[in-house]
Amino acid sequence: MRTIFGYILTGLLLPVAVFLFYFANAEAHKVRSFDEVVEEKIIIKDVHLPQASKLVDKDGNPYLEIHQPYRIVMDGKNIPPFIKELFLQSEDKHFYDHSGINAAAIMRALLVNAKADGIEQGASTITQQLARNIYLSHDRTLVRKVSEVLYAYELEKRLSKDEILNLYLNAIYFNHQVYGVEAAAQFYFQKHVNELTKAQLAFIAAIPNNPSLYDPLRHFDNTKKRQERLIDVMQREEFLTAEEAESIKKEPIKLQVRARIDKYASYSTYVEDELKQLVAKTEGFDQQLKNAKGEEKTIIEHKLNDRVEKVKSSGIIIHTSLDPALQQKAENAVNSTLSGSSVQSSAAVIKNDTRNIVALVGGRDYDKTQFNRSFQGFRQPGSTIKPLLDYGPYIDTTHADVNSLVSANKYCVSGWCPKNYSGKEYGMVTLKKALEQSYNTAALRLFMKTGPERAYSYLEKFDFERMTETDSKSYGKALGGFEHGMTTLEIAGAYTSFIDGTFTKPHAIQKVTDRQGNVLYEWKDEPQTIWSKSTTYKMRHLLAGVIQNGTGKKANPGKAYAGGKTGTTNRTKDLWFAGLTNEYTASVWVGKDIPQSIRYLEGYAPNQVIWRKIMR
Repeated sequence: MRTIFGYILTGLLLPVAVFLFYFANAEAHKVRSFDEVVEEKIIIKDVHLPQASKLVDKDGNPYLEIHQPYRIVMDGKNIPPFIKELFLQSEDKHFYDHSGINAAAIMRALLVNAKADGIEQGASTITQQLARNIYLSHDRTLVRKVSEVLYAYELEKRLSKDEILNLYLNAIYFNHQVYGVEAAAQFYFQKHVNELTKAQLAFIAAIPNNPSLYDPLRHFDNTKKRQERLIDVMQREEFLTAEEAESIKKEPIKLQVRARIDKYASYSTYVEDELKQLVAKTEGFDQQLKNAKGEEKTIIEHKLNDRVEKVKSSGIIIHTSLDPALQQKAENAVNSTLSGSSVQSSAAVIKNDTRNIVALVGGRDYDKTQFNRSFQGFRQPGSTIKPLLDYGPYIDTTHADVNSLVSANKYCVSGWCPKNYSGKEYGMVTLKKALEQSYNTAALRLFMKTGPERAYSYLEKFDFERMTETDSKSYGKALGGFEHGMTTLEIAGAYTSFIDGTFTKPHAIQKVTDRQGNVLYEWKDEPQTIWSKSTTYKMRHLLAGVIQNGTGKKANPGKAYAGGKTGTTNRTKDLWFAGLTNEYTASVWVGKDIPQSIRYLEGYAPNQVIWRKIMR
């Protein structure tokens, strides 16, 4: 009977057992290790410390550091062992023995903080401090502390002890927006960290423990006292003899604080804008933006901005074409010519043989907070457009000579009858005479003879940013009347076509490299033919006549060759001069930011005076 009952009970319990087995097995598969949970919650990617980038001029000399904080990442093998030991002995004596968390130190801190009913003592290892500096805030909260421990745990799994220590030495804060031992050495002593004496190394090592209290610029004595305490620690731990320690303490500390590099604001603000263009073109953002609409375009723009910021914070070197002497000359020309005036000005200078931008002036007494008129100020170009839209296309199309005749009498198109500046009619004149004296009716006739559509096709090759469909249909453009206009830099760029008949969009950036010299970005534009050789020769002759005998006499720089064109808009709201010598092409604009008549300056011709001062 018992046997039968046993079989029955076994038969009933077996399905239950099987069910429990499968249930337990399923649950067991759901149980994950601590490591798996932490890896899922704490994501450690490759560690890239943001560091300062810089702009250098044509000779490789830096003139601007961009992107705070100021950090220069130094390879661990170039960081002196002495300063490594200073931080190990003062911050984390058992660094090489623990796995990221010092349990004994945590217990001590818990006891102290419990008695104080607050956070009075820390227990962070070097790994925890690194985690805090890279991934977390400096809030003194329990949540942050727990996060710090978890991040430290993951860092220890992924990186070697030496890698963690080197990262730490490049990450720590030394006040005044200075991060890392190399940047600290350069900022406080203008030396590389491996060039510092032991006294100087101990001095900068004293700062990070409390950057405000041990700020050498405000509390030098505090920093010096902590330096001496660190030296005592090194002596106690037998890294120094008593004699060495005493000698190091007695060594005078003379700070040589490095001034921030920030010069030529007009030029550097353009370079930062051009960097965005270069990144966009190289990485395809420009095409994405061209094809996108509405919200999608905004999203792409944000992505581009984020990418540019990441590039700028990676310690790049932006090699530019800035010519400091010419930049200073251009700034002086604008400021001295318009000194005491309420009128503004901008200028752009391009080197003929490279088509590189060598100088830019964003305004009189320009600083970085201002609107940079050289590339952001779109103004009506007036008669500076005539060589590009009227004379050049006409000569290129008809093969006319500089002495070919054109009427400068009254001329109307679709009821629009512009007048010559003087209001007079001049009969038949040569092309040379018509351009020298800037006769409007002659220019409009040439434009119509070429054909508006064909003439405009030449202008489109210059990549003017804000030309519109309205401009293409307007006859007024023949005399410089556009919906938005052009910038000083754009006009200078277009006039480079009169160097040899080709156009390449001018750039300030030659290349962008990392600190090892590897090229990351560079422009790869190909020149585009605009004018035939014959047209180029004739146009250079016509432009030279403007300076020698025409409206541009005050621009004459006394060079072997100089040619250009004046430009004046309706009611004299803008004064222009654009032209070239054998070495440089330049454009100058003068006017008020809110367009008003400056006819009272017309006789003085500040546009021509500035151009002459720059080019002579």
